[in-house]
Amino acid sequence: MSRPPVAVGRVRPRAALGALGVLWRFSRPHTLIGTSLSIVALYAIAASLDRASGAADLLWTLLAGACVNVFIVGINQVEDVEIDRLNKPWLPIAAGELSLEAGRRIVALAALAPLAMAVTQGVAELVAVTVALAIGWAYSCPPLRLKRYPAMAAGSITFVRSLVVNLGVWLHVAGTPIGAGVWALTLVTVPFSFAIAVLKDVPDIEGDRRFGIATFSVRLGPRPVLAVGVGALTAAGVGMGIAGPLVLHQADPIVLVAGQLVGVAVLWRWALRVDSADPVAFAGFYQRVWQLFFGEYLVVTAAYLLG
Repeated sequence: MSRPPVAVGRVRPRAALGALGVLWRFSRPHTLIGTSLSIVALYAIAASLDRASGAADLLWTLLAGACVNVFIVGINQVEDVEIDRLNKPWLPIAAGELSLEAGRRIVALAALAPLAMAVTQGVAELVAVTVALAIGWAYSCPPLRLKRYPAMAAGSITFVRSLVVNLGVWLHVAGTPIGAGVWALTLVTVPFSFAIAVLKDVPDIEGDRRFGIATFSVRLGPRPVLAVGVGALTAAGVGMGIAGPLVLHQADPIVLVAGQLVGVAVLWRWALRVDSADPVAFAGFYQRVWQLFFGEYLVVTAAYLLG
């Protein structure tokens, strides 16, 4: 039996902790952590090169990034309530823990707040925020609803995660020129983001097929998609392990190579054990891929700080 929906603005003090938990799950924590870690890592690299802006600017950037993230994942939940009741029934709106109206208000606030902040923070942040919000809207909402087209869906997620986040944050906190480490992170997050974009749909085949969302998983099946995702992640790790020490002269090469080798080995251990036909097991594998995404930023940042 579902819980009564949370109506934002009417939550009693005794229910505040529960309401915060609902909002936390509405934000899709793994994506929020990924966005925040990306911002902190880029700022740390800029600081190691004596190019970072003030600490207060980091906090404002984190807040803006969190808001954009909530908008993107939130608008998708607002638009996909019926699909989520099949694919992800634990999400707050699908589970009846958050009302649709409250979800819409959260999404509206999450869009307006970073735009208001970006207006005072400079052109780079304003452009990055605007582009990310626009792509997030186009991905989930009609008439475009890009998630219906596999290539466009994967391209949208990849573009925001690799280019908009990395280059937008760097230009805001460090300015030009763009450092070699930032270009390296941008390039390595392209296959990472693509893998995340295609693997996330594997556990959702049933609901996506029923509602006419022709993802790669629906069209090809789970095993080929798993192979594509693992191949992209392997290429990212091997590529960074080989090219990183050659081009990132201010980073520790041992940390770079060791980090990539460990990441690829762990990936293959997980991939060989997962049952791609089991939605629950594959959802767990998908969450582990996000851990590798987090690790990529940690490894590159550590290599710069120790270099």
